Amino acid sequence: MTPTSSTALPGSSLDAGRRRRELGRLADGETVDVLVVGLGATGAGAALDAATRGLTVAAIDAHDLAFGTSRWSSKLIHGGLRYLASGQLDVAHESAVERGILMERTAPHLVRAQPFVLPLTPLVSRGQAALARSGFLAGDLLRVSARTSRRTLPRPRTLSAVETRHLAPALRPTGLRGGLLSWDGQLSDDARLVTAIARTAAAHGARVLTRTRAVALHRDGATVRDETTGEELRVHARTVVNATGVWAGGLVDDIRLRPSRGTHLVLRSEDLGRLSAGLHIPIPGETNRFVLVLPQGDGRVYVGLTDEPVDGDVPDVPDVPETDVGFLLDVLGSALDVTLHRTDVVGAFAGLRPLLDTRGPEDRTADISRRHAVLTSPDGVVTVVGGKLTTYRRMAQDAVDAAVAASGLTAGPCRTASVPLVGAAPARTLAGLDVPPRLVHRYGAEAPAVHALGLADPALAEPVVPGHPVTGAELLWAVRHEGALDTSDLLDRRTRIGLVPEDRTVAEEAAREALAAG
Repeated sequence: MTPTSSTALPGSSLDAGRRRRELGRLADGETVDVLVVGLGATGAGAALDAATRGLTVAAIDAHDLAFGTSRWSSKLIHGGLRYLASGQLDVAHESAVERGILMERTAPHLVRAQPFVLPLTPLVSRGQAALARSGFLAGDLLRVSARTSRRTLPRPRTLSAVETRHLAPALRPTGLRGGLLSWDGQLSDDARLVTAIARTAAAHGARVLTRTRAVALHRDGATVRDETTGEELRVHARTVVNATGVWAGGLVDDIRLRPSRGTHLVLRSEDLGRLSAGLHIPIPGETNRFVLVLPQGDGRVYVGLTDEPVDGDVPDVPDVPETDVGFLLDVLGSALDVTLHRTDVVGAFAGLRPLLDTRGPEDRTADISRRHAVLTSPDGVVTVVGGKLTTYRRMAQDAVDAAVAASGLTAGPCRTASVPLVGAAPARTLAGLDVPPRLVHRYGAEAPAVHALGLADPALAEPVVPGHPVTGAELLWAVRHEGALDTSDLLDRRTRIGLVPEDRTVAEEAAREALAAG
């Protein structure tokens, strides 16, 4: 049943006290059926999948929910059009199916339809425009094959030049022939999606433990370290799922990954004028690659993304090279009537895609398949790699299937295609909530409870950064219900204030106050 309560789903609240209690039980020798290592989207999804099959679950991460790749995406739930264009029909269909599940069943509060305009500038030939138009129509057929309603995702169509500039006034009018309008799914926030998945897993009995590092994996569990105390302990489990993404090879031998860096810039909305739609800006010299301009509704716009191979050790937080910044600004300059300088970039972030290394050293990472892979080691540890944010649920399902088979566990069938995430509710219910729409888009049915914190204490209703909508009530909610343990959890993942360094500095005091009050 889809939850409609304005309070937290019973058992879903995560906080420091719950973490201590559940870690203590594991330290006392409690054995779980499944230990999941990694709490990005796939790991949290595996914890939810296993828990809803009736298995006992512990899920750990060395840092925080969505600490790695899952917070560095384009915040899009893709329908698979790019994969269709490259002939990966199975990947494209899987993406379209998973997009529909998120938008219509499991997370309608977090994923909404986003219009995109591909401007037909002089750099886009008529042949390229025809190819793109055919691609968007094929994408609509994917929507049909995935049984996603047209009410959820409207039909693509051709725009006149006037319509195109109405949606994106910053476009250069000279030579503009019109545009192509298409639709896809946009997340309110990728890290919030992971938080919702993890909390839903907790509501179904999973032990969700951040700041708990896997030191070594074993057939029957793992040696872990409590990063808050430095204490090591043994976690006993009947099977182990390694969902650590780009770090998977550090825990299991013979896992060969070829990480790819995707960089995004953060710009102020006023620098790009009023954007009523996102933009697909073709990359000169490429036939099927675009720079995305993504309005966020919070005074910021993200511009991305790159696809560059990364060699060497995998950092906790990837750096953004100036070459990526320059590349993205140059592509913007090819289509916009405004001039953007390096000083207009108020923030930037990069994520590493955990692509399975199946090609030669000269192949571009942009050409490596986004299919996921589930690999079982000789000692029975199941590793899931590859894939993308949109298909996290299917990746988790396949990983748990493999873990159940490898260990001989008795488990029910996968249920996650119909299990609503924390905050999910029918559209009519969400539309009827008497709270600011922005809160509904981030918290769904829990929005009234978040709003009530501000009503009880007007100081909490105020934005913690001038010009940015996040309030003190949201920070306090994150401490009490979403497992935030420090200022980075609050500013970099439960909210995205930290993407702009100067905003982060202003908000740090409010974050400390929320932690103290929690």
